[in-house]
Amino acid sequence: MPAESPSSSSAPTPLAAFLRARRALVRPEDVGLTGSARRRLPGLRREEVAALAEISAAYYLRLERGRDRHPSPEVADALADVLRLDADARAHLRALALGRPRHPAPHAPETVPEPVRRLVLSRRDTPAYVQGRYHDVLVANPLATALSPSYRPGVNLLRAVFLDETPRPLYEDWESVIAALVASLRVRDAPGLAPLVAELREKSADFRRLWARHDVSPRTAGRTRLLHPDLGPLDLAYEKLTVLPDEGQVLVVYHAERGSRTAGLLASLGERLGRPPPSPLSSAPAATPSPPGRRA
Repeated sequence: MPAESPSSSSAPTPLAAFLRARRALVRPEDVGLTGSARRRLPGLRREEVAALAEISAAYYLRLERGRDRHPSPEVADALADVLRLDADARAHLRALALGRPRHPAPHAPETVPEPVRRLVLSRRDTPAYVQGRYHDVLVANPLATALSPSYRPGVNLLRAVFLDETPRPLYEDWESVIAALVASLRVRDAPGLAPLVAELREKSADFRRLWARHDVSPRTAGRTRLLHPDLGPLDLAYEKLTVLPDEGQVLVVYHAERGSRTAGLLASLGERLGRPPPSPLSSAPAATPSPPGRRA
């Protein structure tokens, strides 16, 4: 057998890296392989994946080494079954097998459509912000910034979460928050993302661990619990709405259940933030009138 080229081992294709990572996450008992011998590495062996997917072990080895990059849809679906992928990860595997085309080079700087900007800034009872293709906050209303200092224009949410300890105490479900954030990165292959990923892999152990899993999830809606330093615990739902699909811009909106404690706190906070600051003249004490018959 010819020696493996350096490129196939040091720089695996996205498909090869995905297969390796997901294979390591499947326990033998999950696919009915019981009584197997002790394993040096977690997950399934290559030959086990091949047998369960009903393909040759040699062909699967070529896929994991990047020598074959375009398995048929039938093979991709068979591998998805063996690797126990959910709908999002299955779609991601199909896209990798087809050779997902890269998006055109992005324009810089990113610009939020004016109607969306006005909508975000006009909301006083709903925290909202727009994030760009690299998870930069492009526009945010005062209520969003009051929830977290990370939600302000110019902040990169990935660097804020993984390289700054400030946001961590805000989230009761911190592990699920960072896992969902990393999983969302693989949904869209934004050009120019590689340097940011490389930086985070170098500087953050949490990011390295989660990135190595190759989890895939768009996470367009969900719930979270914030532990706000001034307001206390806040139970919030969120929605992520696509603004410009080709630009990767997403509108993120938080909201609370009507009539809940959280809804009341958000409404009160929004009213306070929406009031203009008091004028120095109006806040000065009124002059005491002079008694009749005396000059002031």
